[in-house]
Amino acid sequence: MISTEGAESGGDQPCFRLEPLNTRLPGKAGDSHLLFGDMDTTSKVTANGVQDIEDRILRITGYYGYYPGYSSHRREEGSESHADTPGSEASEEGKSYQTCANTVLKVLGGLLLVLCVSSSWVGTTQLVQLTFKSFSCPFFISWFSTNWTILLFPLYYGGHVVTTRDKQTPIQKFRECSRLFGEDGMTLKLFLKRTAPFSILWTLTNYLYLLALRKLTATDVSALYCCHKAFVFLLSWIVLKDRFMGVRIVAAIMAITGIVMMAYADGFHGDSIIGVALAVGSASTSALYKVLFKMFLGSANLGEVAHFLSTMGVFNLIFISFIPLILYFTKVEHWGSLSSLPWGYLCGLAGLWLVFNILVNVGVVLTYPILISIGTLLSVPGNAVVDVLKHEVIFSVVRLAATCIICLGFLLLLLPEEWDSVTLRFLAAFKKSEEHGEELTDSSIHTRSRSQANGAVSIPMA
Repeated sequence: MISTEGAESGGDQPCFRLEPLNTRLPGKAGDSHLLFGDMDTTSKVTANGVQDIEDRILRITGYYGYYPGYSSHRREEGSESHADTPGSEASEEGKSYQTCANTVLKVLGGLLLVLCVSSSWVGTTQLVQLTFKSFSCPFFISWFSTNWTILLFPLYYGGHVVTTRDKQTPIQKFRECSRLFGEDGMTLKLFLKRTAPFSILWTLTNYLYLLALRKLTATDVSALYCCHKAFVFLLSWIVLKDRFMGVRIVAAIMAITGIVMMAYADGFHGDSIIGVALAVGSASTSALYKVLFKMFLGSANLGEVAHFLSTMGVFNLIFISFIPLILYFTKVEHWGSLSSLPWGYLCGLAGLWLVFNILVNVGVVLTYPILISIGTLLSVPGNAVVDVLKHEVIFSVVRLAATCIICLGFLLLLLPEEWDSVTLRFLAAFKKSEEHGEELTDSSIHTRSRSQANGAVSIPMA
């Protein structure tokens, strides 16, 4: 169809425009569509003729999913994507910056937590030895300090009220955290069945640790206690069928070697061998406690751990209180009247022990668990500094070597399970980068030799 436009369009001569024919022949609808249907569209995208040729080639070859103007649309999309690139790059940079900032804050908080964990454990160990000078009753100290763990769940609930918006009542929160014992919550049967063995292991660990402090220095006992990490691995490998790792077997052997050297330091006689046996017993019961917790209770969140420790404190107060009384009447641990007890030392010791347990359980949630383990390890040099400066303890070469071997084995046990594959990938990438650098060096030398042969002169840039 032909149409004419008036002289207003910009000239004396009339202007003509061809409109596509909509006539469809029977059996040739597709051809008529290819010939005439998209003539107006192609006329819009063929400003310089290049896109028109490309569209014709794609139409003739039958490119899958092609429609006229495909190449022009792809170019427009590409230009739009390039136009959006700066904004997306800025958002990605913002996200990466926020991630890096969160990681840095987490690491810094972890380092601060490491210092708090190590200092609280050093303070607890040193305060025990100060208490023994006027009150040498280790079981009573252990029982009194364990009773303070009852405060853990109330402290956790207080933190829940302060930090969360959807507040729950204490009973609701208690029932929610009681799911650690089972779907039905905590019953009297489950309370006795699940709490009794862990409470006994907890009491034995603390009691043996305190007995060892009466025989050895704080440095030796804290170093021997670090062997519990090796015992946890051995028990997990045997009982829980955890993954076998050769480096952890080496670490366990190093821990056992350090124990033997520590016992040999004083010639396998006297208080030294008894103290080493007590410290190793404390590490063994601690490892058994952790493995059984993982076997029967699995992983637990912060609220469930606080609930469990408070439950153990209640069990200790109700069912283990008769043991200090028996020790008192049999004069194994005789402390006189209640007014003569060093309540300042006892409360300070129990408070530091409570702070240590809070930091360990909260730190696992807030930061990396490996930093908490390092904080426990740093208690060894911390106790050594206090022993040398305050108690004027002189360490023999054998004792120092044993301590260093145990600490090195402890560090090997902190390696992740995939450390070998990660190390191999790092070494392969490092070797590849070195080979690439050597190839670049050889090529530059070859190019320089060719340029010198051709008479070219290299002028250094200022």
